[in-house]
This record gives sequence, structure tokens and C-alpha cells, in this order.
Amino acid sequence: MLCTVFGIVLGVLVALYALFELHYFLRMCICVIAARYVKKRIHILETTTVTGLCLTNDIDTLLYHMNNARYVREVDFARVDFYERTLLYRTICSKGGSVVQGATTIRYRRFIRPFTRFRISSRIVYWDNQSIFMEHRFIGTSDGFIHCIALCRQRVIECSVEDVMATLLKANATATSSTECLDRLENGGTGGGGIIVGNGSEYVSKLKPEMPQEVAKWLEWNEISSASLRNEC
Repeated sequence: MLCTVFGIVLGVLVALYALFELHYFLRMCICVIAARYVKKRIHILETTTVTGLCLTNDIDTLLYHMNNARYVREVDFARVDFYERTLLYRTICSKGGSVVQGATTIRYRRFIRPFTRFRISSRIVYWDNQSIFMEHRFIGTSDGFIHCIALCRQRVIECSVEDVMATLLKANATATSSTECLDRLENGGTGGGGIIVGNGSEYVSKLKPEMPQEVAKWLEWNEISSASLRNEC
């Protein structure tokens, strides 16, 4: 009887691993729990950092460096960490919106070798009314070298990015603690606290970064690509 139960459980696990990448979902759950309940909240314009390790299931067929596709997957975990710690995702959802990956460009500079530790720094570099642009850097823990840099466009639908960012920036500005900031955001961005000097929209616009040149050129390339694809239809 015990052998039968063990066989069934083993068979189910094998089937699940064949149909789904279970360790991906498990790691994603761990990232969400750690970011939400263990790590401290940070300001929406600050930089988050997560640590990674290149394992044998991350390397390519040449067996001596990380598979190129793994970089993009690692960015998923870094982005979730950023979303949770800055309350960005929760704020978007509170306004009835959702977020999807609109585009990604990635530049590889140097291999990440097997069993090498690295960290990924993530930050918002620009936003418009529809999208948030994030930069992710893969940095060697031993030498600080930037092995890879990725630029991602997060498309926010069903709500305004400007409204989302204004809510986060104003809440962070007037809250006296991360707990108060979280409570205020969960209550729709209302509550007491400090006072923002001057007009609220002016305060937000002062904090909004200028569009980086690489983002401007990247958007230009995207427009050219979209126009070319439309002409083919």
C-alpha cells in the first residue's frame, strides 16, 4: 500500500515537472513572500537589488556560461521584488489596472560563469502615461563589473501611469514610515501625514526623471519596427 502511494505521488510530481517548470513557480512564490513580508519597503524611485547564482540548469550547451534566455527570466524575479517592495503592483491593482511586459532589449557585455554569484539592480528610469521603463543591471559580486544590462517597457492598462506614480510619490512624501505609506496606499492614497509644499502635480513633475537618450532611441526603433510590420499586413 505504501509503495503504491509513493508511486502515485512520484508519478504526479514527474508529470507536473513535465508539464510545468515547478521550480520557477516555487522561486517566484518565495520572491513574492520575501519582498512582501521580509524585506523593507523602499521609495518608488530607489533601486532594489536581488542576488542570483548561475547553476547547472542555467548554462547553455557550451557548458561554460549562462544561457542568454536565463537573463530575461532572472529579470522576472528582480521585477517582482521591485513591484512588491515599492508597492507599485498593488497600487496599479487598486486603481483597477494591470501590467504586462510591452518590450525588452538586452545587451550582453561579459559571460556569467557557472557557480558565479551576481546581483541584479532594478530601477525606474522613465515613465509616460501608458508605460513604465525599467533598467536592470547584472553586476558581478566580486568585481562590480556590469555583465549585462536590460531595458524593459511595462505597459499599464486600464489606468493611468501618471496617476499611479503620483499616488506613490505623494504617499512616500507625506508618510512618516513605510507602514503608514502602505496603509495610506491600501486606503486609496488618503490619510494624514506631512504636507507637500506647493501644487501636488508640480511636486511629482519635479521628481520625474528626464527621458534617457537610450530610451528615446529605443522608442524610435520600436516605432519604425511597428510601422514596418503594419505595412506588411
